[in-house]
Amino acid sequence: MSRKYKFHNPSAAYFVSFATVYWIDVFVRQTYFTILQEAIKHCKTKKGMKVFAYCFMPSHVHLIFRSENDNPSGLLMDFKGFTARKVIKEIKENSLESRKEWLLWMMERAGEKNSNVSKRQFWQQHNKPIELWSAKVIKQKIDYIHNNPVKSGFVTDPVDWKYSSARNYADDDSVLKIDNEGLHLGLMDL
Repeated sequence: MSRKYKFHNPSAAYFVSFATVYWIDVFVRQTYFTILQEAIKHCKTKKGMKVFAYCFMPSHVHLIFRSENDNPSGLLMDFKGFTARKVIKEIKENSLESRKEWLLWMMERAGEKNSNVSKRQFWQQHNKPIELWSAKVIKQKIDYIHNNPVKSGFVTDPVDWKYSSARNYADDDSVLKIDNEGLHLGLMDL
């Protein structure tokens, strides 16, 4: 992995994206989105995560976050591990999941190819963290996150995607509250 994609400054805010193995569209049912939502809430209250922007897509997640404990890598590893275990458990136990056998088989197949995984792999391992160092870069990444559902053809206006902080920037905290302080450079007034 190149030096460019590592958490070098533990107190900085970062843009990260991470996807399910094989880019599988797992997040197509409310129960799986709820796991992501609850995991973010838990990390915010118990693990020192500050979330400034987010978008949950069917196969991937975008975040702009900072670790108050100066451990962004560990925080993201905990988040991904927790959500992987919970979503896999939910898939196994969900009697309404029509793709259950296929999803579990694909995750097992991915796990077999990775010596760090004992049975099933849910998330791809890379996150490609990008440290946010200027107002221009922060705005670019927020715009990218919020426009992802539009570019994918799911909605025509970013605020219409339920699991996106575009709603928060339009004064709607009904799904997930984001942090309005701590992302410097005067961008919270966008």
